[in-house]
Amino acid sequence: MTWLLASRPKTLFASISPILLGSALAYSRGLSDLTAALAAFIGALFIQIGTNLANDYWDAKKGADGSERLGPVRVTSAGLLKPRTVFLGMLVCFGVACIAGIWLISRAGWPVLAIGVVSILCGILYTAGPFPLAYLGLGDVFTFVFFGLVATAGTYFVEAREFAVASVFLGAVPGFYSVVLIALNNLRDRELDILSNKMTLAVRFGAGFARWEILLCLAAPCLVPLWLWFEAILEWWMAMVCLAPGVFAGILVGKAVCKIRDMREINRLFPLTGLASLSMALVISGFLILKK
Repeated sequence: MTWLLASRPKTLFASISPILLGSALAYSRGLSDLTAALAAFIGALFIQIGTNLANDYWDAKKGADGSERLGPVRVTSAGLLKPRTVFLGMLVCFGVACIAGIWLISRAGWPVLAIGVVSILCGILYTAGPFPLAYLGLGDVFTFVFFGLVATAGTYFVEAREFAVASVFLGAVPGFYSVVLIALNNLRDRELDILSNKMTLAVRFGAGFARWEILLCLAAPCLVPLWLWFEAILEWWMAMVCLAPGVFAGILVGKAVCKIRDMREINRLFPLTGLASLSMALVISGFLILKK
């Protein structure tokens, strides 16, 4: 149970959506490969868990997860696991991702190696090193690029063994929702981050900026179904159905973000945001498969 807590299960939806979208696009073009999709999922999942453990470990070392924390318990700072144990757990997760990556390299070539190495390095440098991404306000960019664009386009690439612009556009769906999760976290922890000199965008530009960032990133995924319609990849009515999860989540989460004053209430918005990402990915993927 402690390891489950450390993996931050409410954020792991972010690993599923890119695999669904990239695989569905490959299937719609007759280029799918189930084994490659499974290997890509294992790699993406364990890179994310490894990143979460790295965040847990280095945030505790930097004093960013103190007893005043408003979010879920972090296992290192709370003493539930020894720092060395969490560090070793991180290495194991990245090791599993590397094993999956070796098979994918044998299938799709050396570009997969570059994607994997950069993803793991950024996962570590998110909170580690002298210039950690999260402490410089770059965590939002990292999340959008790697848990959205790269994960989705990479999944398509290892299955189809070719690049497709559409896979990048599809990656914007999980990418923007992943930024929402980061921005919610940064808004909730803003006061404590100021004390620990963690210069997130919420710290640099204020709580108002963070709220607007969340609202814009909730709205942005709705542009993807419209683009799919414009490109004649989906019928107009399919695009309208795909919009439903995004509009519903945008209203619920957006309304809550505008009204919340007790930052602890933000915790209930994480699973809703993750579910929105997965729901939109499922609907888009379903239509891509049906329209083949």
